[in-house]
Amino acid sequence: MKDLQIHIEVNSELYLKKPDSSELGRRIISGSIELINELGFEEFTFKKLGNKIGSPESSIYRYFESKHTLLIYLTSWFWSWIEYRLVFATINVNSPIDKLKRAIKILTQPVVVDKSFSYINEVLLHKIIITESVKVFHTKDVDDENKKGYFKSYKQVVQRVSGMVIEINPNFKFPHMLVSTVIEGANHQRYFAQHLPSLTNVEKGKENIVEFYIDLIFKVIK
Repeated sequence: MKDLQIHIEVNSELYLKKPDSSELGRRIISGSIELINELGFEEFTFKKLGNKIGSPESSIYRYFESKHTLLIYLTSWFWSWIEYRLVFATINVNSPIDKLKRAIKILTQPVVVDKSFSYINEVLLHKIIITESVKVFHTKDVDDENKKGYFKSYKQVVQRVSGMVIEINPNFKFPHMLVSTVIEGANHQRYFAQHLPSLTNVEKGKENIVEFYIDLIFKVIK
């Protein structure tokens, strides 16, 4: 499949110029993923990104007004991509149970590179989601940014999977809380498995995190 045959939509409020519309924009995205993963968000700057991709710092500001909006763009792209995968994986599945199991796997299993987007390394982007995405929400401007729809893609993922939960048990009271807990919890467990393994039961070569959350969800909603 050729690059960009599939288009991942991201809120246009997050950028000044559409990044995937030009070669420079795509280099900004790919370079920022690599650099944030390497340095961490606090140490990441547009000047360092410009040096990495061989372009003036000012050219990056033509696409994004700040590194904060760039981070929100990256996380929004990731969750829009996850929603695309959810749709693709469940569209022809009739069994509500099988549909939800497939969705949980997508939300909790390790990410692999999607060759449809050659300029984005989804594995590195997932690492950024795990380590840095909390900084998207934990700001003084979160309420205003929410009103602008900055977090719509993440909320759509939660909404979609919550609908699958309700399809199985229409009387379940807490579908959004359950699904968002699974997403955040799975990311925490991936982080703990790498850095604080005594906090997990992850075993090499096994999908313990996936199995745990499938077991948890179906026990909770029964």
